[in-house]
Amino acid sequence: MALVKYNDRSLRNLTTIPAAAGGGDTGALVHIKTLTASNDSTLAFIHGTNDVVLDNTYPIYIVKIINLFSHTDDRAVLLNFTIDGTNFNVTKTTTFFRARHNESDSVAGLDYRTRADLAQSTSGQEFVEGFDGEADANVNSTIFLYNPSSTTFVKHFTMDTQGTGNGGTNAQTSTNAFVGGYCNTTSAVTGFRVEGSSTTISGTFQLYGIKDA
Repeated sequence: MALVKYNDRSLRNLTTIPAAAGGGDTGALVHIKTLTASNDSTLAFIHGTNDVVLDNTYPIYIVKIINLFSHTDDRAVLLNFTIDGTNFNVTKTTTFFRARHNESDSVAGLDYRTRADLAQSTSGQEFVEGFDGEADANVNSTIFLYNPSSTTFVKHFTMDTQGTGNGGTNAQTSTNAFVGGYCNTTSAVTGFRVEGSSTTISGTFQLYGIKDA
């Protein structure tokens, strides 16, 4: 497959990688591990556990979250990172904004979510707000984590999430949320965890690595 570059130049739209000049290894988006949550409080990818690779093998890691579902109404879902495989409490500074529109056309807009951003915090980063427990409410997300094994730089990450829920209204709402930030540590990040905030979650989680050129 070839690396396709769209006009918006967004890495999240890169689906494949081109062949190197002169032939040889074409590079690839490499599937590493798929994990499934089934009414669990957390789900974690940790380097060296369950065949998970999260080191300098790849400069960029991608996580696809598919049909993420909360088992309790009006709950958030959080992302956090670890440098030791045990404590998920890496200091982060982030931004959060979202676009919303509901079925009854009574809610529509684009807003920055001050309550959901972090400023040098070890708390989990929200990427799903007010999640519903309804059968038809679910979330799908793509996470990019850049150079997590670096011991020189902080670790940047971005998240693009699309979900459905009632959004505090009586009509289902489509919400597209965008999170960006960095783990403020020069230690290697060796894992991450998704967790429900006072809820359990179900869904499919796929981890990929992008080979270097």
